[in-house]
Amino acid sequence: MTSTERIKTTICLYLNYLVHGMAIVILAQNMTVLGRQWHVNDAGVSLVISSLGIGRLLVLYLAGTFSDRWGRKLFVQLGILTYTLFFVGIVISPNIYTAYFFGILAGMANSFLDSGTYPALMELYPKRQATANIMIKAFASIGELLLPILVAGLDHFNWWYGWSFLLCVILMAVNLVFLRRRTFPQLSTHPAEKAVTDATIKTAWTPKKVILGVVLTIFGYVSMATFYLVSQWLTKYGSDVIQLNLVHARMLVSVYSIGSILGVIVTAVLVERVIKPVWFMLMDTCVSLAALLALTLVPEWGVALVSSFVIGCSAAGGVMQLGLTIMSDTFPRAKGRITGIYYTASGLASFTIPVVTAWISQTGIQDIMWFDVAIAVVGVLCSLVVLSLVHGRQPVERFEKAA
Repeated sequence: MTSTERIKTTICLYLNYLVHGMAIVILAQNMTVLGRQWHVNDAGVSLVISSLGIGRLLVLYLAGTFSDRWGRKLFVQLGILTYTLFFVGIVISPNIYTAYFFGILAGMANSFLDSGTYPALMELYPKRQATANIMIKAFASIGELLLPILVAGLDHFNWWYGWSFLLCVILMAVNLVFLRRRTFPQLSTHPAEKAVTDATIKTAWTPKKVILGVVLTIFGYVSMATFYLVSQWLTKYGSDVIQLNLVHARMLVSVYSIGSILGVIVTAVLVERVIKPVWFMLMDTCVSLAALLALTLVPEWGVALVSSFVIGCSAAGGVMQLGLTIMSDTFPRAKGRITGIYYTASGLASFTIPVVTAWISQTGIQDIMWFDVAIAVVGVLCSLVVLSLVHGRQPVERFEKAA
């Protein structure tokens, strides 16, 4: 594959995640108007948001497995088409039940994109896998940054909220056209499967590797839950707890997204040159825990601005992608399957977190942030375990060279 073709394919893959970033927050940012359309309160809209997690859980593992066999491009295209159905479907949904169905489609779309994109990028850039995966988060964060601004503009001019959804449809459709002509790298799984011997099978599943895989899978849930909760409830926290107007409350999400973009850039630069991924995981989880504590203990405008930015830098700055890179390097013979397992855990988070927070919201929005603090504590513990296991292993694997 030529360098030019590799760049074109990479751009198409990243642009999908810009729209995906918009999809992550588009329901929460339109919570009030969608609640009126479906005749439900905020908790009802939060339940619809949870349907995205169900969609991810339904197909992610199978999509990752079949991605190793049928190729990455097919699943990226399926993700684009399914996301398009979601954006159109939400606008035309007359009630919560129909919206829930289309929310499930969005979760499936996310799974299709993940199962095709992450392995494809690791195959496109085998020597810079961590950076390639982290940049996905950068584009998703850009989408999360732009969407609240777009929604605020539509609300300011009293325009129809559905224009934000239709913009996502147009972007997906255009990218699908360009993607059809793109070339994807050869699957890394085929040669590996032929080269596997009985000895390599035995050494591939040592007890330490199994424990590491389990802890990293838990981290996949925790890392997703930590920043997903903030992205969904930060606006509501700003308006109800800090008593901000809607414009300033939405600004917190934009500041959080700016922090996420900066965090991705810093992570991408340092993790390749200065700091090992496992140490970066620990640092990010500790910093995000401290910022969440500050946000919850001191609900004031200035503290919220700084905390939102820091949480974006740390919890949403690519730490989840680092966990996937470490796990993929631990089990390099099945990148698609590992991606499926890891993001099945994150999909479970995107399903359970809205359900739990919908229930917690009945008692108080601030309690939701305390719940996030507890999740962040688990993230720190997972990082410590991963660090101890990685440094306790013999440096004979490619992971140690990548780290």
